Amino acid sequence: VGSKKQGRPGQTFDRMLGFLKKPVVVTAEINLSLVALTVVGLMSRLWGLSYPRAVVFDEVYYGQFVSLYMKRIFFVDDSGPPLGHMLLALGGYLGGFDGNFLWNRIGAEYSTNVPVCSLRFLPALAGALCIPLAYQILVELRFSHCAALGAALLILLENSLITQSRFMLLESILIFFILLAVLSYLKFYNLQRHRVKYMGLFTYMLLLVIAGLHFWHMLGDQNLSNVSLVCHFLARGLTLLIIPVATYLSFFYVHLTLLYRSGPHDQIMTSAFQASLEGGLARITQGQPLEVAYGSQITLRNVLGKPMQCWLHSHTNTYPIRYENGRGSSHQQQVTCYPFKDVNNWWIVKDPGMQQLVVSNPPRPVRHGHIVQLVHGITTRYLNTHDVAAPLSPHSQEVSCYIDYNISMPAQNLWRVEIVNRESDTDVWKTILSEVRFVHVNTSAVLKLSGASLPEWGYRQLEVVGEKLSKGYHQSMVWNVEEHRYGKSQEQKEREVELHSPTRMDISKNLSFMAKFTELQWKILTLKNEDTEHKYSSSALDWITMDTNIAYWLHPTSGAQIHLLGNVCTWASANVAAVVYTCLSLWYLIRRRRKIYDIPEDAWQLWVSAGQICVGGWVVNYLPFFLMEKTLFLYHYLPALTFQILLIPIVLQHLSDHLCRYSDQIIDGIWIKL
Repeated sequence: VGSKKQGRPGQTFDRMLGFLKKPVVVTAEINLSLVALTVVGLMSRLWGLSYPRAVVFDEVYYGQFVSLYMKRIFFVDDSGPPLGHMLLALGGYLGGFDGNFLWNRIGAEYSTNVPVCSLRFLPALAGALCIPLAYQILVELRFSHCAALGAALLILLENSLITQSRFMLLESILIFFILLAVLSYLKFYNLQRHRVKYMGLFTYMLLLVIAGLHFWHMLGDQNLSNVSLVCHFLARGLTLLIIPVATYLSFFYVHLTLLYRSGPHDQIMTSAFQASLEGGLARITQGQPLEVAYGSQITLRNVLGKPMQCWLHSHTNTYPIRYENGRGSSHQQQVTCYPFKDVNNWWIVKDPGMQQLVVSNPPRPVRHGHIVQLVHGITTRYLNTHDVAAPLSPHSQEVSCYIDYNISMPAQNLWRVEIVNRESDTDVWKTILSEVRFVHVNTSAVLKLSGASLPEWGYRQLEVVGEKLSKGYHQSMVWNVEEHRYGKSQEQKEREVELHSPTRMDISKNLSFMAKFTELQWKILTLKNEDTEHKYSSSALDWITMDTNIAYWLHPTSGAQIHLLGNVCTWASANVAAVVYTCLSLWYLIRRRRKIYDIPEDAWQLWVSAGQICVGGWVVNYLPFFLMEKTLFLYHYLPALTFQILLIPIVLQHLSDHLCRYSDQIIDGIWIKL
């Protein structure tokens, strides 16, 4: 017994030695065909990437944003979320680009400080990786190796995709992430099945619909318990909602963290957003008093920011006694909205019950619902409106600064402050942060920017009116205090000197990330650049037949050119495949309605799944362009084309596996009868 007890540890030790004596072997399956295709794809996208060493088409557009990233300067681009721009900037960063290049002309030669290969590398890499992604998507759809190989070859050889991916452009990056999103969901779905995705937005919505359909079918599966169904639902919610939203927010967080300096696009953002950036407005507003009080000296910016940012303004000039159309005016002092910083933009918040124009000690803050008078700082006349038609908006009231002509037109200069974004009815009016409406006490008209440009007598400044129909509110009726100081001078001459001097107070304000994200996202969605006709612009209908092209670059001396053109055979085949798929699907649906099943059930499900991905991907990436009011180019069609290309081998395999075999069976039957 004793010897056995002593032998057990020894036996264990011998086993350990035996394990160490054997080599550790790791086996792996390598698809050499896919590796070869990927290598060839990398060569086709990366070879000679620095040629031409000149600005190619939209590189003149995206390069500006790369330079702004390098200099940490804030910008807004309405083309979509910032991920693509950040990836282009990452290429510039890795190449040591300092952002110093003037992106002002297509064909301009790059200076020596511009790392051309580095800037073009990531789009080229993304374009090359679309080849194995196409292969894997067809594999996950349970099509054959030949069909998957055919899809990868078609993506590899499509020259429009090659051309687009070899330059500092975003389409190849967009297509890569669209295909990656589709593949990720297919792998997730197949994993779940075995165990029991701006234009990218449209693909994401498609995946949500497909996931919903899949889960709907699961609800009818009696083999799945309630707990299992809940787990499936939570898994889909996590992978398709929570993780994507968190990832999307992280892109904006990095974007806003990097771009902390004031830049050329600040003016379209709110005063609060501008004040959060280093330089620019922040240099003026930093340390201003937070709470607006009686006696405060303020400038009022209209929140709408259209047709341009502007501030409530007045000057000594008066409205003409009679306008060109024959209507008369009050001949009072003009009130406008002026798109530039000016001393005539300053107003003093006055208590109607007191004469002083300085802030008391302690200050008496103005709250929501309080009645105030707004005194023009330089001319000391009161903001006024009355039942006189505005110069360009006759259905609205004229807004003026009151001049007493000793006629039967009394001053009507009382305004009620309404804080639109208040949290309670006792909120204090705050600098920059509060968005306010001014409601005229006598007529209930709301101070509003009409947006119309006044004639020469108004110096082409923007018209301000009293809007009598004030149900609800529009941003044109909302104002915020941008610059603010506590007035200290009661005498007019001293006050004018005070109005010309900068503020120096000691209070700071910062916006939260979510507030900045919400505002920036809304600007991206609503910002409309002026659409101009371009010699290479096209309509969505032109893309299907490839009845258009784009000249990307022309060598100034040799005449060498780069054009964005599609492969005629591929585009025609893709169109035929889409038509065949649609016709066959309608045929099958009609026949199945009559209980005639031409193909097995598993083949039908495979056919439907392929259509959901490929036809659905083409539809959601193509049809929205018919609703868009923007200048369109051929490259906008490339994401939709990619899905259509994937459909070619799918249709060919289906025809080979079923219709050709079915025809052979019919012929064999005829021969037997003969």
